[in-house]
Amino acid sequence: MTDDLNSADIHLIQRILPHRYPFLLVDKVIEIDGTKSALGIKNVTMNEPYFQGHFPGNPIMPGVAIVEAMAQTAAVMVGVALNLKDQNLRVLFMNIENCKFRKLVVPGDVVAMRVSTLRGRPGIKVWRFFAQAEVEGKMAASAEFSAMMQTPDT
Repeated sequence: MTDDLNSADIHLIQRILPHRYPFLLVDKVIEIDGTKSALGIKNVTMNEPYFQGHFPGNPIMPGVAIVEAMAQTAAVMVGVALNLKDQNLRVLFMNIENCKFRKLVVPGDVVAMRVSTLRGRPGIKVWRFFAQAEVEGKMAASAEFSAMMQTPDT
């Protein structure tokens, strides 16, 4: 189990995020630079529940799931940096801007989600991020988004 400040395996991710199957969309975070940036990984498989209906015979990962995976990566980054494991962290979208989709994401793809903090610091509930999802070095999606991070104490 990874429990350091530079990465997060699935066990640590589940201690930070409340999400579970079928809505846990980040498998690991392999690079974390404090609250500045992170690199998360999502392994896309045909077993994802959304492929049953999006689109049968031509499975494509929904754009909203890609954006959610980027946001989960951002939440893990903050959770690791601020030691929020086992704190019942709630992360709530506040807005999504400048969202762009450039490449289809399909079963077998490994999505690398690069996240950087635009605004946020310890003690602040509302954070702003820029994220880009890439497959084989090609941009699949990008977005700026804000999220409120709450623990039961805040």
